[in-house]
Amino acid sequence: MSAEKMTKLEENFQRAEALKKTVNRWRNFHAHCMWQMTLNQRRDPYAALRMKDTMEQELALSNKQLLVVRQAALHELFEKEYQQYQQELNQMGKAFYQERF
Repeated sequence: MSAEKMTKLEENFQRAEALKKTVNRWRNFHAHCMWQMTLNQRRDPYAALRMKDTMEQELALSNKQLLVVRQAALHELFEKEYQQYQQELNQMGKAFYQERF
């Protein structure tokens, strides 16, 4: 084997070892996080219920907000169509009946 091949092989080996260490650190960190999560759940059994309640409240509020946005978009669409119908009737020499106050 030539010296260049040996150095490349050595570099590849070092990269592989560094990658193994990184993967092992990630696995240890992930296991520690999972252990910490289960520990917190055991420590505070009502935390999951509070989180679920909070999520349900946020979902209800987001649904209300979505409804308001959809209603506004529908109102805008009706207003545009009304204006378009009014223009078409004006071109034909007709108009909508509007009650004056």
